[in-house]
Amino acid sequence: MRLPLYLCAVLVSGFGTTAMWLVSGIWVKSLTGSDSLAALTAFALWAPALLGPVLGSLVDRVPRRPLLVVLNLAMAALLPLLLWVDRPERVWLLFAVLFVYGTQGAVHEAAEAALAAGALDQERLGSFNGLRMTVNEAMKLVAPLVAAGLFARYGGGPVALLDAATFALAAGVFALLRVREARIPAGGERVRVADGARPLWDSPVLRALVAAGAFTMFLAGLNGAAIYAVVDRGLGHSPAYAGVLYAVQGAGSVVAGLAAGPMLRRVPERALAAAGLALFAVGVAARALPYDAVALVASGVIGVGLPWVLIAAMTAVQRRVPAELVGRAAGTANTLVFVPNAVALAVGAGLVAVVDMRVLLPVVGVAALAGAASLSAAPASRRDGSPTTG
Repeated sequence: MRLPLYLCAVLVSGFGTTAMWLVSGIWVKSLTGSDSLAALTAFALWAPALLGPVLGSLVDRVPRRPLLVVLNLAMAALLPLLLWVDRPERVWLLFAVLFVYGTQGAVHEAAEAALAAGALDQERLGSFNGLRMTVNEAMKLVAPLVAAGLFARYGGGPVALLDAATFALAAGVFALLRVREARIPAGGERVRVADGARPLWDSPVLRALVAAGAFTMFLAGLNGAAIYAVVDRGLGHSPAYAGVLYAVQGAGSVVAGLAAGPMLRRVPERALAAAGLALFAVGVAARALPYDAVALVASGVIGVGLPWVLIAAMTAVQRRVPAELVGRAAGTANTLVFVPNAVALAVGAGLVAVVDMRVLLPVVGVAALAGAASLSAAPASRRDGSPTTG
């Protein structure tokens, strides 16, 4: 696999996806005036993650590179339909496209993980996942500015066309990739959805890392729900200041992605995940302090720690699951890890209304630190430091 070419595909598609994610809520709000409907745009994008195991099984039925080309071309063809969304009664079309967008994204994530697992040697998988994280997070620093400017000047249509163009470019890049594909089951072989969950459960290492990822993302959801309380009650700024904290967190994630590959060549995935969860704990707890400098540093620390847990978990799945099962395993792992985040955002919204963030955030930090200690203290498996093939 030509890694620079692949990262180019991640770069262009990540830019368009971030732009569309930001603009969809603004678009609905501007047409309907409804905060509730605007918030539902994020749900429409997240909901297909619940189908991760099923969607991942599709990835293991067909060659992954052609599938990625088709997925990107399909979105490039679909997104121009949003030019029709110019009045409140047509907002349903935006929601329908966003649901398809989320479904495509879930399949795309599993296909990318499976393609990389078959095409890269196991020592390079950590660097691959880290660089992929770096590129995605770098786009989150740039794309919102471009998207907001385009929407303010021309409306949502041009943003949809820009996103369609990035999908078309990504399809072209994937078409140029020359990779060795994992074996695809023959027509008579059954591709069972449950086969993706079995290796995650049977391996003590994978079970611990996926559980750590789910626990971390649940705590991240609580932390995210409290962000405006931190900005308003803690720091005394307007809500827009949350964008500054998110930008610093994104910069931390860029650093985390660059450092993850070299670290995973020296330490087991579980050690990187434990270190990331500990950093996340410190950053979240520090946000309870009413100082701008502390809040900025804490955001950077969270930005470093959180991705390490996710990178460690996905790298372990790619290294330890047989190549013909990686699509299902990655889809299942993504569901188990990311759905708790959506649940926690809802739970956190209620908690913030009744619990002072100066109490809530230290409690979340202590829980994260306990999780890091538990992950570090777990007895090492004889396979903990080396990948397996079955």
